[in-house]
Amino acid sequence: MKKMIRIVTAAILMAVACAPPVFADDGAISRALASDARTDADRERDARSKPEVILDLLNLDEGQSAADILGGGGYYAVLMAGIVGADGEVILHNNTPYSKFSEKKNNERYGDGQVPAITLLKSEADDLQFAPGSLDAALMVMSYHDLHFVSEERGWVRTDMPLFLSQLHAALKPGGRLVIVDHAAVDGSGSSAAQDIHRIDEAFVRQEIESNGFRFVTSSDALRNPGDDRSKMVFDPSIRGKTDRFILLFERE
Repeated sequence: MKKMIRIVTAAILMAVACAPPVFADDGAISRALASDARTDADRERDARSKPEVILDLLNLDEGQSAADILGGGGYYAVLMAGIVGADGEVILHNNTPYSKFSEKKNNERYGDGQVPAITLLKSEADDLQFAPGSLDAALMVMSYHDLHFVSEERGWVRTDMPLFLSQLHAALKPGGRLVIVDHAAVDGSGSSAAQDIHRIDEAFVRQEIESNGFRFVTSSDALRNPGDDRSKMVFDPSIRGKTDRFILLFERE
């Protein structure tokens, strides 16, 4: 009997040790989702993006600083701004290729302080221009794979990944959080699918980030779609908005 109790106790302790962290929403996420700063298009996206899961992992608090890296039109930047408030800062970052599609609208929507916490930043992967130790959290949603995409005619040069990640590491405070969401590629394909179908292998991403000063914390299956065989281009009408997506949480060591 005592042996059985010891086995059960050990199993419980192991389960607790391996369980992902649970971040309680004190209402901040709900308030951010209900913010008047969000558009109808933002709200329509919620069902497929499940932003409450991402915001929960970021675990932001009022007055903190975060970056929405290659954030496009700022879907997540607005949500993060709703949590950190006017005393915090959210950097909505885009590079030159992303800015071709987002800069005009972003300037109209955020450029005059309409959302007080949001600062617009245009910079390239080799010179992110984040101040050292300035960020509590950083987020990349469906954009990490683009760092492995090359197209000179479209302005995408080969990214020096150790340099990019070292800048991000330096910008985050010790223990700062990094969340990556991306379209899953076939297991074992590395970064090769990024070029043609805009996907990337989850294990490859984890290994690359862990090799550059970050500690893996947990993952979430909230955006998984087992019906996606990961072979189609993410913009294919049959799978667009419904791809199998992974969510990874890291901390700066």
